[in-house]
Amino acid sequence: MKRSVWIALLMSFAMVIAACSSSSDDTTTTAGGADGGDETATTADSGGDAVTQRDLRFVVVSHGQASDPFWSVAQNGVNDAGEDMGVTVEYQAYQSYDMVEMSNIINAAVASEPDGLVVTIPDADALGDSIRAAVDAGIPVISMNSGSDVFADLGVLVHVGQTEYEAGLIAGQEFKAEGVGSAICINQEVGNAALDARCQGFEDGLGVEVDVIPVVLSDPTGTQETVNAALQANPVEGILTLGPTGAEPTLAALEESGQLGTIKFATFDMSPNVLEAIDRGDMLFAIDQAQYLQGYLPIVLLTKYLETGALPLGSVNRVMLTGPQIVKADTAASVIDYSAAGTR
Repeated sequence: MKRSVWIALLMSFAMVIAACSSSSDDTTTTAGGADGGDETATTADSGGDAVTQRDLRFVVVSHGQASDPFWSVAQNGVNDAGEDMGVTVEYQAYQSYDMVEMSNIINAAVASEPDGLVVTIPDADALGDSIRAAVDAGIPVISMNSGSDVFADLGVLVHVGQTEYEAGLIAGQEFKAEGVGSAICINQEVGNAALDARCQGFEDGLGVEVDVIPVVLSDPTGTQETVNAALQANPVEGILTLGPTGAEPTLAALEESGQLGTIKFATFDMSPNVLEAIDRGDMLFAIDQAQYLQGYLPIVLLTKYLETGALPLGSVNRVMLTGPQIVKADTAASVIDYSAAGTR
């Protein structure tokens, strides 16, 4: 998606988004909030402007593991939006990719009767009943990050994120343009429909069969060893990873084997180390889906939905795109500071 398009999208929120502040914790967090009553209390922010405190509470339930730095950025967006909108937000994270646990967390959130719910949908079969229960209870639900192809069937109002297959397709086309004829896809959450779609899109865009190499998100040393073993068993010309937790151990594996800069390498999502590698020319690009906005925008949308009854739908299929945006060497350096600050 071209930068001008998503900038125009953000401008549509200019009337409702105040100045940002940042905070984050490892698991469940609360930001903003009101003790009760209606929208009468105000509090001054650091710039001296009054922020209306709304008696609204939103729960965010994500499949993102607490150890994944990608999700700390999304959580920053949630927390900042809670502060800016003057609402209570509760971000739920856990230690492993477990759909049974995630379903239980959604059920508990529904039972607490929040004013709104934000969910990721990595597995619609496992989470569908819990999400439908929220909708049936009259709780407005917005999805973010994963679930762009299934959210509407579950009664979710709108999805904020990127379409994953198309993002993978773009990655494959970029590799093909670089002359790559063989590649592997490093997947840290096999079974997550969004990540599986990225690998499939990558294969289709490249036009050759791509082996998917499963790794464990929380085990960077194991990931490095797995990548080294895969390259020894089946030398390839290109590698795509699906997040920094796969990208950084892969960088180490390529450096250890003396193939850094020789094998074409790119990743989904960013970290300061990834951006520095792109800037040095050790990586081709990163596909940025702007996860800070994926956390931020649903809180703004739910707040204004409850106040106006209206939602910007983003597109005819109700997907509000935050990506994909390709960050290459000519722009990587300018993004590093934002990534280090936890907003990219």
